[in-house]
Amino acid sequence: MSASSFLDALRSEGLTVVQVGDWRHHNRNGKGPWGPVHGVMIHHTATSGGKRTVELCRNGHPDLPGPLCHGVITKDGHVHLVGYGRANHAGLGDDDVLRAVIAERTLPHDNEANTDGNRCFYGFECENLGDGEDPWPAVQLEAVEKAAAAVCRHHGWTERSVIGHKEWQPGKVDPRGFTMASMRARVHDRLK
Repeated sequence: MSASSFLDALRSEGLTVVQVGDWRHHNRNGKGPWGPVHGVMIHHTATSGGKRTVELCRNGHPDLPGPLCHGVITKDGHVHLVGYGRANHAGLGDDDVLRAVIAERTLPHDNEANTDGNRCFYGFECENLGDGEDPWPAVQLEAVEKAAAAVCRHHGWTERSVIGHKEWQPGKVDPRGFTMASMRARVHDRLK
């Protein structure tokens, strides 16, 4: 999918999209390939404040350069596009999980980190402290659902192509505060 098609898909799903800088050309492609892409990964940011969160996800930090995802979903339900192409969001994860995503079957437990996920997943970072107490506004959860569904619809994928970071990489807990099973059910219903 081209950057323009990505933008169109998100808008067609009814999302409010904010384009941040030259997001279409902001990526880490110089560090390795992006693609083939097989799924959508959902994260929480462990931050608060939309403006600060978007800036962090676009620019990264000294230990991890940006972009840290493709889109940032803030608490108001807006999707801020910060990059397109390879992004530093997934890291190394389980090859068995990737095979399950590609086959669109039930995910196995992630027990190793041997496969480059930055190459093969779209990433959405969601503004949330990730402490299990910070609320997830309904409008934000709906935006997560719509964003994942938009990408799946474009590619002809089912909800089984949507995973959480915690399902990919051992030791990760994001997103925390809702279950990926419930989010996949929402995406399934939206794709009907």
